Amino acid sequence: MSDTDEVHDGAAAAGGTGDGPRRFRLAYVPGATPAKWVRTWRERHPDVPLDLVAAAADDAERVLRDGEADAAVLRLPVDRDVLAAIRLYEESPVVCVSRDHLLAALDEDETVALDDLSDDVVLHPLDDVVAWEQAQEQTRAVGDAAPPSDGVSLPGRPAVERPATTADAVALVAAGVGVLVVPQSLARLHHRKDVTYRVLDGAPAAPVALAWVAENDDDLVEEMVGIVRGRTVNSSRGRRPGADGSPAQAGTAATPRPRAARGSASDRTGRSRGRKDGRGSRGRGSGRR
Repeated sequence: MSDTDEVHDGAAAAGGTGDGPRRFRLAYVPGATPAKWVRTWRERHPDVPLDLVAAAADDAERVLRDGEADAAVLRLPVDRDVLAAIRLYEESPVVCVSRDHLLAALDEDETVALDDLSDDVVLHPLDDVVAWEQAQEQTRAVGDAAPPSDGVSLPGRPAVERPATTADAVALVAAGVGVLVVPQSLARLHHRKDVTYRVLDGAPAAPVALAWVAENDDDLVEEMVGIVRGRTVNSSRGRRPGADGSPAQAGTAATPRPRAARGSASDRTGRSRGRKDGRGSRGRGSGRR
């Protein structure tokens, strides 16, 4: 089942209101691939439907704040005063070039250095998700993230105008107007026959995280945290209501063991070229009892 098979409007998928069944709404930004986690959720919690909510990269935080989703797979940084987040994985950036560009002659496994773009017009769309000078802010305040990267300046020559969207920028690349640096998932999302890409060495990585409104940390959010961290059903630390309405641990009748504090364990954050499974660490996050 693809990520978009069950994309619902946030308002229509409001979860757990009144006497209706509880639902979980997971937003995701372009390029994010939550399918694996969605499958795991549906296997473990068939009684709690999961709805996918598509969100623009620059709108995902608002979707969470306005209650249109319970959690979101989005790109860092996020507003840590409002949102809690755990880092899932990093994407290595690639440079998109036209098929007629000199770099297109490189083998697919060859990498491009930032200096190789010094004579190119490097497009910088308004919805760019590669935080160049702000790269060190992308991982700041995420307790279980890797150390911050140093800021890196946008390479090459700037365009006269910034394209409105990444899709617009890709169209300009195809026309030979310039080149574009994006995470690999976005290069694949906007694939077209007259554009190719090569891995770019030295550009800021694009970290992806699971985020939610901190004050809305409930049992369903904890279940999703456990899933994206790779916990098995028997080690899940989310809370499910028991027969008497009291919290009970999912997948076992045993009394839940004390939880460790969230963020106390490190995630695996090694750089990945094209990894799309987003497997986080098996470190234990915490939930409120």
